[in-house]
Amino acid sequence: MLSVKPWRAQAVLFFIAAQSLCVLIGGMAIDLLQKAGVSGFKSLDDFGCILVGTLSFQGATWVLMGFFLRYHHVDWREELGFKNKNLLRSLLLTLALVVVILPAAFALQSVSLALMNKIGWTPKDEMAVTLLTNAPTPTAHIYLVLFAVVLAPVAEEFIFRGVLFPFLKQLGMLRTAWIGLNLFFAFIHGDAAIFLPLFALSVALTWLYEKTDNLLAPMLAHALFNAINLVVLKFATQ
Repeated sequence: MLSVKPWRAQAVLFFIAAQSLCVLIGGMAIDLLQKAGVSGFKSLDDFGCILVGTLSFQGATWVLMGFFLRYHHVDWREELGFKNKNLLRSLLLTLALVVVILPAAFALQSVSLALMNKIGWTPKDEMAVTLLTNAPTPTAHIYLVLFAVVLAPVAEEFIFRGVLFPFLKQLGMLRTAWIGLNLFFAFIHGDAAIFLPLFALSVALTWLYEKTDNLLAPMLAHALFNAINLVVLKFATQ
């Protein structure tokens, strides 16, 4: 059962506002660099745009979560689950969830692609495929892998599971916490072909956090999910 979190409303609002501001500044910087014709920023798929975009969202979250936890006098090791007395059980449940959710996600993606083709909506290549196959340098490739396996899972799980889910739940907004939040998680990834599998993944990660009361569990599950998808992608594009 998920423990009560000491998150204050004004701190949550400030966290969201600060994060939105970082994303806005990142978007403006990309736009200005594109108009200036700077190398690496000529297309949204260029590495410069990806670097600034990811650092202004997920990267900024790593900084903001430190301030957020310090404001509430919460030890980050305790909040992230490293001090959880049921850590081993949480890790085993994490592995079990990944084993179950992976085939379900692949099946949902196949259904999504079939439905899109049936209505005449030709899906584009997934953003991950485009980025990894077009990575201009080995350094860019390594960054994208680290982003997918470390930077993004920690940041996104802290936002959605660590802060927003318990905050909404404690306000009594259970429907918004379980449905609205998970729909939004899938929506922000901006890919119709993977909307359903990402929604299913988000629901599963929320359940895992609720079950273990350990934020490390959904972070690791998210990281493993992304890592396995990268391996599958690597073999699929060879």
